[in-house]
Amino acid sequence: MLRAEGLVRRYGDRTVLDGVDVVAAAGETVAILGPNGAGKTTLLSLLAGLQRPDGGTVGRPAREVGWVPQQSAVYRRLTVRENLALFARLDEVPDAADRVERMLHQADLLDRADDRVGSLSGGGQQRVNVAIGLLADPPVVLLDEPSSSLDPRQRERMWRFLGALAAEGRAVVFSTHDVGEAERYADRLIVLVSGRVAFDGPPAELAMGGDGDLTRAFVALAEAGEDAA
Repeated sequence: MLRAEGLVRRYGDRTVLDGVDVVAAAGETVAILGPNGAGKTTLLSLLAGLQRPDGGTVGRPAREVGWVPQQSAVYRRLTVRENLALFARLDEVPDAADRVERMLHQADLLDRADDRVGSLSGGGQQRVNVAIGLLADPPVVLLDEPSSSLDPRQRERMWRFLGALAAEGRAVVFSTHDVGEAERYADRLIVLVSGRVAFDGPPAELAMGGDGDLTRAFVALAEAGEDAA
């Protein structure tokens, strides 16, 4: 569903990503894990087509990738339905009215459709944000730290929603610095350290390096990679 090879991104003299490969299969949930400054958001922006890489290739066009940024893109003074309709029109989504109704139902927002987005909880606003990213029915969904501002109840509800997307056959790729979240929800981890892939595989495989403790294994891997850099 998604393949990128040898991605390089530089800002001036600083290399943020250095030869990064990413693969995500249909129905797979992939967590991009790494310390702050590892290049997680930059990687997602390249995969989403928001930036051009300085090297490497992304094998799927941006129009086939749903993008959900960490900062909500919604208009708080518009209703939920008005927000979805606006973005559907901007993205030239076919059958926009039908697609908006489908996303209201799928994101469990039908009962709040005519409420202003600003009146919703943080979790509700994030579901609107995700619904906007899904309006074009993309096979791949990219999310930048989707649960960073949510309380535990809101987080659980959002992950049920995202899990249902993967069950439909979409590839779901999300960035996080929360090791527990990655362990619980991801089928596979891509660990970035200093702009390079330090690990790519199932959470249980990485945990073996920390005697079954994923956090310990991740910290050791991050420290080794940063020392090498």
